[in-house]
Amino acid sequence: MASTSKANEPKTPTIVSFLAGGIAGGVEATATYPFEFAKVRVQLRSGSNAKPSRNPFRVIGQVYREEGIRSLYKGCSALVVGSIGKDAVRFVCFDAIKDAFHDPDTGTLTPLRNILAGMASGVVSSTFASTPAERLKTALIDDARNAKRFHSPMHAVRAIYAENGFLGLYRGFAGTTLRQSLSTGVRLGVYNILKDYEKRRDVTQSVLTTFINGGIAGTITTLTTQPFDVVKTRAQSAKGATTIEAFTSVLADAGVRGFWRGTSMRLGRTILSAGILFTVYERIVIFLNPVFR
Repeated sequence: MASTSKANEPKTPTIVSFLAGGIAGGVEATATYPFEFAKVRVQLRSGSNAKPSRNPFRVIGQVYREEGIRSLYKGCSALVVGSIGKDAVRFVCFDAIKDAFHDPDTGTLTPLRNILAGMASGVVSSTFASTPAERLKTALIDDARNAKRFHSPMHAVRAIYAENGFLGLYRGFAGTTLRQSLSTGVRLGVYNILKDYEKRRDVTQSVLTTFINGGIAGTITTLTTQPFDVVKTRAQSAKGATTIEAFTSVLADAGVRGFWRGTSMRLGRTILSAGILFTVYERIVIFLNPVFR
């Protein structure tokens, strides 16, 4: 996301947005994956009457003791590949849409336009990267605790395709797209609103400032999009389900409160992940801009 505080400020080249977004997405996904794993485990049916722990460290510790450290990274490769593609696409789309929407006199976006630009880029990234990657990641995590029939990510892709065809990889598309649209809109929108506000007041954009802005954006994103994340996770389990089936199963299992299951785990991860994502992205942009301009 190139700065939008001045109309004459040079734009970030598309190739820089693409590379910086992809690298940042891969770093963020790898660094925070155990927390994502714990969150998905809690959101899936436990298969018992025991109440799942809401402490991510307890879930991670239990899985480590019972299944080994490799289990904590089940589905990680799928998420990392998907995050590289997702973040490369959404940063490019956000910058392109933002350039089209910005005020020609000031070079800035209104808060609403910031959020709309993010939402549009979220729809694009969900269609081309997020949904298949999320479907594969969730299926691998679910399978690891039950049937254990998937030997590798590629084997899972072949099995899902053989059983449900190409559309099997897009199970949960509606939930994923709603979540991606809202989460990207809020995350990128809030981050850029904060960044524009600080630049107008000459606040130095240091690594710490970027990380804090990302953490704030991640917190707001989690609290506003959690129900969509829960429905998406249920729909993309190893067995698979439609968005409506996933919605009704969550409601039947835990009532309305069930739609916020895993919030504390996702909140911890998204604060950290958003801080990492934006910090790495901004540093890579600074590094690559002189090369491609």
